[in-house]
Amino acid sequence: MKILVLNCGSSSIKYQLIDMANNDNVLAKGLVERIGLEMGEFTHNAQNKEKHKVQLPIPNHTKGIDLVLNALTDAKLGVIADIKEISACGHRVAHGGETFKQSALVTENVKANIKELCELAPLHNPANLEGILAMEKLLPGIKQVAVFDTSFHQTMPEEAFLYAIPYEYYEQKRIRRYGFHGTSHKYVAPKAAKMIGQDWANLKIISCHLGNGASIAAIKNGKSVDTSMGFTPVEGLVMGTRCGDLDLGVLLYIAEKEKMDYKAMNDLINKKSGLAGISGVSADMRDLEAEQAKGNKRAIYALEMFAYRVKKYIGAYAAAMGGVDIILFTGGIGENGLMQREAICEGLEFLGVEFDKELNNQNRGKDAIISKPTSKVKVVSVTTNEELVIATDTYEIVK
Repeated sequence: MKILVLNCGSSSIKYQLIDMANNDNVLAKGLVERIGLEMGEFTHNAQNKEKHKVQLPIPNHTKGIDLVLNALTDAKLGVIADIKEISACGHRVAHGGETFKQSALVTENVKANIKELCELAPLHNPANLEGILAMEKLLPGIKQVAVFDTSFHQTMPEEAFLYAIPYEYYEQKRIRRYGFHGTSHKYVAPKAAKMIGQDWANLKIISCHLGNGASIAAIKNGKSVDTSMGFTPVEGLVMGTRCGDLDLGVLLYIAEKEKMDYKAMNDLINKKSGLAGISGVSADMRDLEAEQAKGNKRAIYALEMFAYRVKKYIGAYAAAMGGVDIILFTGGIGENGLMQREAICEGLEFLGVEFDKELNNQNRGKDAIISKPTSKVKVVSVTTNEELVIATDTYEIVK
């Protein structure tokens, strides 16, 4: 069974075609960018074929997905002879609210619920829904599955997900912590447990998904019991351009002094803060490390703040779960940031962590145990694969 995985953003589409019957083989993948602008860009990488990149107007998601389908069946670029070889399509959907506790076969009711939840994720859910509707036009009758970023965290208890504001805001407006990156956390936690020869259903795992967007999940006996992101992806860790945890009084103060409207405040906390805001240089760890070597104090502050905030959450979640068996690192920074992993684990000896600097430095972008054999708490680097989770859920639901 061949599954097409789509991750539709407001102006982009990431995709993979995965052959589930052949060791989850990725036949092709690519990216459609700058949708709706004067000139778009389409990049297609197919197995055993030359990379294809072209610029052309891409007015909407339907046109973007049509480009993908044509490329997959093209005589020179393609990997399938007929579009009917695609058995189903799996979609990443950002927000499932409390409605979706697991992935779901797309029906009229499911589409209506995703549309209703656009209110909670106005930047993401509308684009996710557009992708579903576009596939209906282009391949009528194809089975589609929605895989929600929030669903893995629906096992959190009330004391973890409620905010200390008047309760009616939860009852009437659905304001609570939802958490994100659930697809990634759901994939890497059992994988990390398997790497140390144990079952995640019997472990306490702290999963650190660190990238431009970053979150930590406390996973106890196979279930998410807390996570750092909240009602939106802004809460929690210091991120590339997001501020993370912030005294709300600060935002009110700045808004009043600077006469900022909602859009300006939204841009401030989502696009102008985080590592980029502190350093004044970049949101990219590689740039910050280069500046750190030059003695740039603001770059040093940014790096130290990032590691400190991750470390603080690890301590909090270890306390909340009554201990920890595995601390795992995943995502672009988690898998490749050797300096960040070392800085985060430094000082965690009181938890039972014996970090191995040599193993850490030998394992960039690999699945590896990076703690000493005698370490009570295992520290693990785990490569994530959210597309495979989406494809697997889609396969299980439609088969």
